[in-house]
Amino acid sequence: MTLHVEFDREEDGRWIAEIGSLSGCLVYGSSRDEALLNVEALALRILADRLEHGEARPDEANISFIVSAAA
Repeated sequence: MTLHVEFDREEDGRWIAEIGSLSGCLVYGSSRDEALLNVEALALRILADRLEHGEARPDEANISFIVSAAA
């Protein structure tokens, strides 16, 4: 499973990182790097929850993150 991370920046300087293929996987960070770490951690929590509840697909056991260019 490849997860694409997209970034945006708020007017107040905060960074937003989102993985559109995972519902609810959107986080803020004070820097782009912080937002990336936060979104990766949240994505792993979402996928772990799916595994625990028997909702995960077989391809969700092998995960790669693709980071888009800065906004």
